[in-house]
Amino acid sequence: MKVAAVQLTSTGNITENQELALAKIREAAGNGARLIVLPEATAQNFHSGRLDEQAQTLEGPFATAIQALAEELEVTVVVGMFCPADTVERDGKTINRVTNTALIAGPGVLGGYDKIHTYDAFDYRESDTVLAGESLVAFDVDDLIVGVATCYDIRFPEQFKELASQGAQLIVVPTSWADGPGKLEQWRLLTAARALDSTSYILAAGQSRPSGDAEAGNPSGPTGIGHSTIVDPNGVRMAEAGYEDDILYADIDPNEVAKTRRALPVVATAD
Repeated sequence: MKVAAVQLTSTGNITENQELALAKIREAAGNGARLIVLPEATAQNFHSGRLDEQAQTLEGPFATAIQALAEELEVTVVVGMFCPADTVERDGKTINRVTNTALIAGPGVLGGYDKIHTYDAFDYRESDTVLAGESLVAFDVDDLIVGVATCYDIRFPEQFKELASQGAQLIVVPTSWADGPGKLEQWRLLTAARALDSTSYILAAGQSRPSGDAEAGNPSGPTGIGHSTIVDPNGVRMAEAGYEDDILYADIDPNEVAKTRRALPVVATAD
């Protein structure tokens, strides 16, 4: 089955981002992709202010437009957005939190995965503004079982192993991975490691780097580093983007997953 990883740069305007996403989905579907994955925070990037002000439900205009196009083109789409969640008090402030949701849209399918592991690291607390999800999510596309994780989740191998134990053969990872010293090396290592941990294909679709490679390796804030990638169950990189906007394609073979898991039964023998 042909899949696509869309690498793009979203802005702070959800309407503009919706039109960009729709155009990229049409392009990928036109090139034969059956599953099309766009980055985390496609609906509104992290660097554009309060997330709750443009957050929408899965019945809102953004998700509805993605769903309508997915049904028209008879493809399945995974794309990052933010949905209203709850209200909490933090340091004397009232905060309307959101969920960091990977929308899953396709013929007869409309759902989402809420990012489980919020980025509470290096003096940043995503959990102040984002409510963590609690449930793993997998779905079917043709003969393929697809699991979902988001960005920081990739640092938690047990999530990927559990998705594989539930039958996932491909795990998609919408991402907005910030640049900085060592961040590209970490990203490449983690995507390959999660493929090996779970003996699954990994498709990681990330935000492009806003200034391309001009300041590569310097901190970019929570926007993107590019380098979307598709990795096979043996940890071999099948495709990788650079810093700029791009669409990657690969053919996913469930038989290759079965072959790898017979030879290397790490999921079946895990505690």
